[in-house]
Amino acid sequence: MKNLMSLACKAQSLLNKTRALDFLGPLALRLYLVPVFWMAGTKKLADIESTAAWFGNPDWGLGLPFPELMAWMASLTEAGGAILLLIGFGVRWVSIPLMVTMIVAAVTVHLQNGWLAIAESSEQLDTAREILQQHGNYDWLTENGSFVILNNGIEFAATYTIMLLVLFFSGPGKASVDYFISKKFAQCNP
Repeated sequence: MKNLMSLACKAQSLLNKTRALDFLGPLALRLYLVPVFWMAGTKKLADIESTAAWFGNPDWGLGLPFPELMAWMASLTEAGGAILLLIGFGVRWVSIPLMVTMIVAAVTVHLQNGWLAIAESSEQLDTAREILQQHGNYDWLTENGSFVILNNGIEFAATYTIMLLVLFFSGPGKASVDYFISKKFAQCNP
């Protein structure tokens, strides 16, 4: 029993040494989310009129109220949030509107398609593969990976929301502007 306790203590001591690198987790989350939100936000901003039309139209769009305002809010939240996540400034604060954006997207766009973002197998996928194999350059199309069909479920939106929730509660980590600001203010307060 004593040997087992000694081994457990050594293992815990080894794990404790990894705390010197504890900034890597939040940094990885932030850097993963940056291109996701940057691409989504800048795409919307590049054609804000079409984005607003899609947000507002109840027939072929989302049917959201105040579509122009919502389009601008979502676009600027995503693009601006990406920049803030990149440098690690205001991360806990910007996580809130980014989570709201993801929840709205999950409910209005993705929920009716179920959980999966990418269809694993379906009649549509099999038919599309057959058509591409017969009439397209299938080898060229699949040389870097399998052909897939976007199922457009809530999987990605839910995953991004959970990642943002972790950043909201744990903060951006030591590799951030927020960390250095908090250190400066900590020196000012006794």
